[in-house]
Amino acid sequence: MLTDPAFVRKLESLYLLARKVLGGTLQADRRSTKKGAGITFADYAEYSFGDDFRSIDWRVYARFGELIVKLFEIEEDTTIHLMVDQSHSMKAKWTEIRELAAALGYIGLHGLDQVCVHGMTDRLQVVLPKSRGRGKTLALLESLEQLNTTSGASDFTASARAFQARHRRRGLVIVLSDFFFPGGFDEGLRYLSWHGNEVFCLQVQALSDRQCTWKGDVELECIETGRRQRVTVTPKEARAYVDAVEAWNASLERYCARHGIGLISTTTAISFEEVMQTILRRGGLVA
Repeated sequence: MLTDPAFVRKLESLYLLARKVLGGTLQADRRSTKKGAGITFADYAEYSFGDDFRSIDWRVYARFGELIVKLFEIEEDTTIHLMVDQSHSMKAKWTEIRELAAALGYIGLHGLDQVCVHGMTDRLQVVLPKSRGRGKTLALLESLEQLNTTSGASDFTASARAFQARHRRRGLVIVLSDFFFPGGFDEGLRYLSWHGNEVFCLQVQALSDRQCTWKGDVELECIETGRRQRVTVTPKEARAYVDAVEAWNASLERYCARHGIGLISTTTAISFEEVMQTILRRGGLVA
């Protein structure tokens, strides 16, 4: 499916749109806070033995008799980390989630950024090691095509903690999930934001996630934990379910807005191409 030529042509169209709108990058501003030999002036510093003498500001020396060097901002390649939720609840959205991950990874690789894909279950696993360049496109698509959901629930906090421990260099972290994490999302997003990472949430839910079509006496089974419970569903309970989902999604939106985390929330009723076009036309993966 993901390696089908027709699908790859769709990805190429999205990349061309990214080049036109964003210059090929998923982020509107990739400028590093590191100082070094670049092209954009950032600051001054006292000359130290070993500094490049070409960066000395001789006009300052002529006026004040002090050796001062100019510091410039360094443009760095971005490492794009795609964190894909593999919990059982993702099964109804699995096609859409992988299509979005493929599109994001494709644009990243063709924009000469590094791309790494992680799977989230009760732990974090590497699905595609850090890769760069157009030549890694097939490896990206094949790794996502072979990726499957698991029978259990995702431990988002444990996965995010493991990510934080392994990756000290800042990058762009994109979480693709329905965000129905049993343990919540707050702590996991906090871990991902460490080391100055830019974090973006791409929430995909099925229409059935947001509706309650059950009526009468039913036995419900949690799709992630397997726990069962008999309940009687009246219109009041159905409304309470809808309200609870809306409140959960609203809390995610508030958290992201408060902490400068980008968020797009969508459903499987909207094609991955429409979602990607929305992302690109609003300025990329920015809060």
